Amino acid sequence: MNIHLSSDTICAVATASGGAIGIIRVSGPQAITITDRIFVPATSRDGKQGKKLEERKAYTLAFGNIIGSEGQAVDEVLVSIFHAPHSYTGEHSVEISCHGSAYILQQVMQLLIQNGCRAAGPGEYTQRAFLNGKMDLSQAEAVADLIASNTAASHRMAMNQMRGSFSKELSALRDKLLHLTSLMELELDFSDHEDLEFADRAELVTIADKIEHVINRLISSFKQGNAIKNGVPVAIIGETNAGKSTLLNLLVGEERAIVSDIHGTTRDVIEDTVTIDGKLFRFIDTAGIRDTDDKIESIGIERTIKKTQQAEIVLLLLDATCADKQLHELAPRVVPLCKDKTLILVYNKCDLIATSSAVSVSSTLSDFSSQELLTSEMSSTIKRLSISAKTGAGIEELRKLLSQSFSLATESEDDVIVSNIRHIEALRAAHADIVRVLDGLRSSLPTDLVSQDLRSCLYHLGEITGGEIQTDEVLGNIFSHFCIGK
Repeated sequence: MNIHLSSDTICAVATASGGAIGIIRVSGPQAITITDRIFVPATSRDGKQGKKLEERKAYTLAFGNIIGSEGQAVDEVLVSIFHAPHSYTGEHSVEISCHGSAYILQQVMQLLIQNGCRAAGPGEYTQRAFLNGKMDLSQAEAVADLIASNTAASHRMAMNQMRGSFSKELSALRDKLLHLTSLMELELDFSDHEDLEFADRAELVTIADKIEHVINRLISSFKQGNAIKNGVPVAIIGETNAGKSTLLNLLVGEERAIVSDIHGTTRDVIEDTVTIDGKLFRFIDTAGIRDTDDKIESIGIERTIKKTQQAEIVLLLLDATCADKQLHELAPRVVPLCKDKTLILVYNKCDLIATSSAVSVSSTLSDFSSQELLTSEMSSTIKRLSISAKTGAGIEELRKLLSQSFSLATESEDDVIVSNIRHIEALRAAHADIVRVLDGLRSSLPTDLVSQDLRSCLYHLGEITGGEIQTDEVLGNIFSHFCIGK
């Protein structure tokens, strides 16, 4: 996809198939002219023909018929008119609202193409909006996130970014960096005048330190942003036949994993997502942890360890009939993986133990917490719950516990949370630059070397909004993931 502004007029169906109404978007220099060639406005009650689209004002609706190549009416439609630059793309645009029949939409598209339009590529409307200055690149990417959002939190996060909250934060950072750069450049320009001082190093360090703090805060938000966008990763681990696959099936509401009495049935990770209290959780069923000579099962156990390390919440599933034994066997392998995570001890098969046995189960946590393996920090994030994955007992309590274990920091509409891999990579690069600036200022490094790191920091922040992106490859890759019509 070419990143340069195109003189082509493009068209695409902008609505999903199967609905009562379908919308076709047309954008480009000839959008109104081409649509006029296939549109006949309805006559008024006194028999007067309505105005052509080119004669109508912007932001008006025209009612009439789309006429086929042989003069037959294809459909009655409403046409919305937008004049450049006051449209989504910044170009002349029309939106044809017709009936949602696949045949009708296909016929209208063919007529537009026959009269001079070109079928739009994925994301080409948003790409044109970016190239025409209607939005920056981070806002354009938020459009795709908004379309893909499936929870209240992911919707709110995408809306905030699309409305420019992230862009404003970056703009404020850029202003501070430019101020810092200007002070440094002045020192370079007047380096021959030793008696002139534009800013002492302490002031420069203070400004750079504030910049580093903001960038670091944005980087720290990615953990939450990624969880909101892709789901909070929850690893279900335990010994073989503890009921991990049964629990996954119960949580997602379908048979996603094979359940069997045979040990070692699950040999690979199985993932699925569930929304709980408006939060998306990504549950990961893993291979049972045990000593085995089976090479395939060993690979599955290695993947269990990896997924546990990547998870935010770990459900350690224990067979309630032998919980003490399993816990002491698994603790040395599991606890080191759960530092800085929420660990929930889930005692499964509670339907198989007598009420009198509950004391033994409830006391296990205190025994477990007293082990040297657990630091005081780790102990504070351990929770316990008894369930029966077979009967469903305790599952609602588990859902509530999961929801409480991960709080969302998107209550305010002004929250800036990073969720895009491209953005976090640029921020990490910018952070490395500003750290070098701080080190250089504190160690009295020559001004020209410090200025080079400042310019690099500005460049990496500019990559996020698109100010420094000039290649077809980068933009093509970003917009190719959009849907047609957007």
